[in-house]
Order: sequence, then C-alpha cells, then structure tokens
Amino acid sequence: MKKVKILIEKNEDGYHAHSTNVPSIYGYGETLNECKANILDCIDLARTLDGNNKFTYADGEYQLIYNFDIVSLLDNYKGVISNAGFERLTGINQKQMHHYATGMTKPREAQKKKIVEGLHKLGQELLAIEL
Repeated sequence: MKKVKILIEKNEDGYHAHSTNVPSIYGYGETLNECKANILDCIDLARTLDGNNKFTYADGEYQLIYNFDIVSLLDNYKGVISNAGFERLTGINQKQMHHYATGMTKPREAQKKKIVEGLHKLGQELLAIEL
C-alpha cells in the first residue's frame, strides 16, 4: 500500500497541507477537518490530471499519513488534552509543552518522540475500551 505523506502546518490563516512525496496534493482550511477534507478533494481532482501530476492510486491502494508541525498538533488538541494531560502522557512538564504549543521553542527529536509515543499509547488504550 502506498503511503501518501501529508505535512500539516498552522498559521494565522488556518491549516495548510501538502504531500511531501506525491506531487500536486495540497489542502487548506480554517480547521483541521476542513483541511483534511480539502486534501481528499484535491486527490479527486488530481486523478483527472495528465502526466506527472496525475494521482494514479485507487481507493484502498493508498493510506494518508499526517505529519504535523508541533504547534499545529498541540493547537488542534488543546481543547481535548490540556498541558497537564500532555505532561501525564509524555513526562514533559506543562511549561515546556506551552513553549512548544506557542512556538517559543521547538522540541528536540527525543521530545517529539515522547509526544508521539504518549499519543499512540493513549490511542491504544482508548481502542481497548468497551462499554
């Protein structure tokens, strides 16, 4: 299965995205969900193109992999997970998480890894829940 890597970044206008490994795939939106929907619309449009810019993968033949810059990730989930929650998930103190969320500092690779692992662990725990 082909992995289509999508880099999502936030700025003052909203969310912007582009594929880092497939040409002609771009998206934008005021919210993350709008941006993701716009990426899917762009893929539909790119299927109609000719030449190197044509998206040649059928549904089920590719998987979208979303890569976030740290500010976009933390901004998107700030209403769901507080800095205290991120501290419990990652072991990174709240003040440092605030610095990452506001762009004051950028996390080192080890810190990025802690954030990703913490979120993946939470996801696995949530997937195991039955009510």
